Amino acid sequence: MDRFADLRLKMVETQIESRGVKDARLLEALRRVPRHLFVPENRRAEAYEDEPLAIGEGQTISQPYIVAFMTEALKLRGRERILEIGTGSGYQTAVLAELAAEVFSVEVIGELSRRAREELAGLGYGNIRFQTGDGSRGWAENAPYDGIIVTAAAEDIPAALPPQLKDGGRLILPVGIGAQVLVLIVRKGKKFHRTELLSVRFVPLVTVA
Repeated sequence: MDRFADLRLKMVETQIESRGVKDARLLEALRRVPRHLFVPENRRAEAYEDEPLAIGEGQTISQPYIVAFMTEALKLRGRERILEIGTGSGYQTAVLAELAAEVFSVEVIGELSRRAREELAGLGYGNIRFQTGDGSRGWAENAPYDGIIVTAAAEDIPAALPPQLKDGGRLILPVGIGAQVLVLIVRKGKKFHRTELLSVRFVPLVTVA
């Protein structure tokens, strides 16, 4: 019996649906994915609260609403190939794996990648591929992608990422140091259209020199 099930339902209703997220497949995925398994054991009672939580290594699991908002912006229908920059706890990865055909997830911190792989494998996800490395470079050998999601803030949009989108593909990421804004990039042929969506606060994107 999942004693956290009622907390998940309440989270979706009060934190996500009430703020305008409408994608039915996404809402159902958020009701299923056990967010508490992706936070440290001593923080599990807080897993469904309306805030980010520390997961170690100086990183966080994002606020549930922000996970939902960013995922909805990708407009997933089930057949997509998605690149995730910043595996982190693996929670966002799990949500993407529920909604897309394939997820390619890059994490620069080896210990976080290891933990996330173990948790996701234990939950039975078989449509995720992992890489440990500098996410600002993307994962070019598996491009192009229908969508790219970045879960840490870069000073500017990493130059390697937009060209890895398919025509019509969507990239969402936080941009800025200090003041940050969530940015959506949509590829139309050789052009990339930028829209600023809302103010956010993420940990910085870690890169490798």
